[in-house]
Amino acid sequence: MLGFPGRQAVWLGFVIFSGWVGKPRMKVEKTNPLRRASGVTSTARGVPGQAAAPAEIEDVTSVMGIPETELTPKVRSALLDLMAEVDRLRQELLVFKERVLLLEHEVDHDPLLAIANRRAFVRHLARMMSYAERYGACGCILYFDLDGLKTLNDTEGHAAGDAALGHVAQLFLNNIRESDVLGRLGGDEFGVLLAQTGLKSGREKAAILAQKIESSPFQWKEKTLSLSVSYGVYLFESAEDIDSALEAADKEMYAQKRARKAAKGNPDSGTSQAVDDGR
Repeated sequence: MLGFPGRQAVWLGFVIFSGWVGKPRMKVEKTNPLRRASGVTSTARGVPGQAAAPAEIEDVTSVMGIPETELTPKVRSALLDLMAEVDRLRQELLVFKERVLLLEHEVDHDPLLAIANRRAFVRHLARMMSYAERYGACGCILYFDLDGLKTLNDTEGHAAGDAALGHVAQLFLNNIRESDVLGRLGGDEFGVLLAQTGLKSGREKAAILAQKIESSPFQWKEKTLSLSVSYGVYLFESAEDIDSALEAADKEMYAQKRARKAAKGNPDSGTSQAVDDGR
């Protein structure tokens, strides 16, 4: 112990916990929308593990009110050791904060596409429904299914299937508002939440997104593959049962998929340059 008087010990505690020594600053690296966040980097005064600069000791002793005559070599050495330990603990805390940020990101994002996963999508939907009920607003759930993903996986490999999912996700991101929410609901299923949107506008937007995907060929190695999606739309105007709302949108999507297959007459037909509607 340094043997400081009670008043000085209180000031020392204040100095340590108020961030007087080497307060760190944090910055988050920007990432591509479809790439997993690479984490958080930090910058701080000084080098972790090294003693603080002597000038900072004068700062500390000035705040604590330690007379210059009491700042003996032994006291100075003890203060240097204490400040270095505080800085080390601060660096460890920063590392833990970085890990928490990464875990928070991973728990709410799809590991392949780095868009919202089903858990986060449902949470956003619950908030939108509560808003709609409170303010008399409305919104739409757009439920999409990537046609023929199983066939693509079987013929071109799962790497091609993953790339196709990324291709579709990026098209969605490029063609929705920042206030809209995109999520991956399952293996080949995507959801889009449109706030302040009626049923007519929701259906029009779903059709636009589907057309955008069909008109944007997917390049895989030396092949150009055509992709398509089936979709369903559900309007919500209050805090409804979320599972029932998603199920209603899902049923409409399947109805459209069956109708498209029936219209084609032979859903299993296709060429190496196109993906059929098999699942």
